[in-house]
Amino acid sequence: MTQEKPLSGVSVIVPIYNEEENLQDLYNSLTDVLSTLDKEYEILLVNDGSSDDSGRVIDQLEKFHSPVRGIQLRRNFGQTAAMMAGIDHARYDILVPLDGDLQNDPADIPLLLNKLNEGYDVVSGWRKTRKDAYHRVLLSNVANWLISKISGVSLHDYGCSMKAYRRKALETVRLYGEMHRLIPIYAHWNGARVTEIPVRHHPRTRGVSKYGLSRIFKVMLDLLVVMFLHRYGQKPIYIFGGIGLLSLGSSFVIGLVAVWFKFFGGKSLIETPLPVLSGTAFVTGVMCILLGLSTEMLTRIWHESQNKTTYAIKTTNLHHSCAPLQDSREVAV
Repeated sequence: MTQEKPLSGVSVIVPIYNEEENLQDLYNSLTDVLSTLDKEYEILLVNDGSSDDSGRVIDQLEKFHSPVRGIQLRRNFGQTAAMMAGIDHARYDILVPLDGDLQNDPADIPLLLNKLNEGYDVVSGWRKTRKDAYHRVLLSNVANWLISKISGVSLHDYGCSMKAYRRKALETVRLYGEMHRLIPIYAHWNGARVTEIPVRHHPRTRGVSKYGLSRIFKVMLDLLVVMFLHRYGQKPIYIFGGIGLLSLGSSFVIGLVAVWFKFFGGKSLIETPLPVLSGTAFVTGVMCILLGLSTEMLTRIWHESQNKTTYAIKTTNLHHSCAPLQDSREVAV
């Protein structure tokens, strides 16, 4: 984050990739809504290496409209990277990302903010009536169900970009891959209160979708990474060491079976694959344990080199000044 104490207001973050036809209408819709709010606001348009004229249009909007701030990336890094760039450069304490294809409706922003004011840290949009092809909606529903079950954070629509965050809920979040969809999971694990509300969804009228069905598999793999980091990021020896001990135990059992066949089953050691399996399991176990020890060292280096804590504080009373305790016993002079 670029500021330790963000200003009070709303930062709308819009990753842009080849959306030149939609930018002017997007700006008009956003300002019509944001200007009615009793808050300061800004619109961050992050050009993710567009190959069309989106970069020039963003420059023009920034030049003639003060709420607009343009961020031009050197090349196409992907929506997650563009989202992270917007979060890093946002000035205000409430962040509202949305897509630039006009399928999200800016008129839903006040609804998200009102829900946020009820004490939540993350409000996720739910495209309850989604205007996409049936097969995409079906596969997305299956993915959302799996993500909810695996992560323990139950949401109907992880793929909806339109959300509202309190900036403090994202203080420790860094995004990679396709992980911008999983921000509510990160926030929940850090103690944030997460909820969702239905939002409108419009069919795309201009431009083409930039995402295929392959993104579902990417998100599932990203979820695997997130779950691993959450459960074992500070104790990797538990997963690698556990697999190592299991392999060593299997090696011992397989070796005993091989010896039993040798002396009681009437078979030579070279007549069965058991000795090879036992040796392979033994080597695998040793390597997993060594890998676990290595990752433990890397974890400590990563935390200590950056002064990262292994905890997150919600509130504390340590700011109250305390007078030093006085000894009640009288001292003879």
